[in-house]
Amino acid sequence: MAQIEHVSMEAGLASALMQRRTVVVGLIILAVFAFAAVFAPWITSFDPSALSVRDRLTPPNATWWLGTDEFGRDVFTRLVYAGRVSLLVGAGVAFLSSIIGIVLGLLGGFFRRLDGIVSRVIDAMMAFPDILLAISLVAALGGSVANVIIALSIVYAPRIARIVRASTLVIRELTYVEAARALGVSTWRIMLNHLLRNMVSPIIVQATFVFAYAMLAEAGLSFLGVGVDPETPTWGTMINAGRQYIGDAGWMIMSPGLSITACVLALQIVGDGLRDALDPRISKEL
Repeated sequence: MAQIEHVSMEAGLASALMQRRTVVVGLIILAVFAFAAVFAPWITSFDPSALSVRDRLTPPNATWWLGTDEFGRDVFTRLVYAGRVSLLVGAGVAFLSSIIGIVLGLLGGFFRRLDGIVSRVIDAMMAFPDILLAISLVAALGGSVANVIIALSIVYAPRIARIVRASTLVIRELTYVEAARALGVSTWRIMLNHLLRNMVSPIIVQATFVFAYAMLAEAGLSFLGVGVDPETPTWGTMINAGRQYIGDAGWMIMSPGLSITACVLALQIVGDGLRDALDPRISKEL
């Protein structure tokens, strides 16, 4: 019965999402970028790092679909490979920050003695502007994809932790949790089976927004030159390089800028759709 109910809930969620055209468009955009990132070597035959000074700043044509940059590198190829880095960072940060936030939120919300400490840590971290804290952490850890993921996960984990803590404070006082305690169920089992399972929906929704924030932050860090290795193509480094030639080669900055905008907007739309579909009150109103 539980399995059948779970399947019906998934079908209902998928149906609710598919009924909204904007969500469908967002999912299609994300699928296109994900497909291009995974199958990049088969989509383009050019090397993203291959130099060709003779072909530098060539406008878009049949050979160079999005033109070439100041070193004669194919902009389309670099755009596709840069999408790998942006999506990897976004997904990695969404996953790692969710893990950190869930642990902090459960500990702070369930154990009263730890609540004050966890709350002060969360407030202290959120007091700093995201980009400044990310720059400081990346500067301390070093510029690499892994370090950028770690730094941004630390920056955005408090967002997840606040949601988990608030939900834990409410759920731990409910009757079925008190009944589980009376029956001698272990604390960790209560936290996992009775608390965490009932806050999966808001965590997933917030993780989609963190995904979008992380992609923007990674682009900002790369634009400032403190993100990943400058030799690794990213949308931020492409925009940074293109701003010097914006008057003569606008295609260099237009394609990565539109890619970031499309991905972030699609993630925000999907996040809004998930929130509306998973929130019972909003679902009834819709």
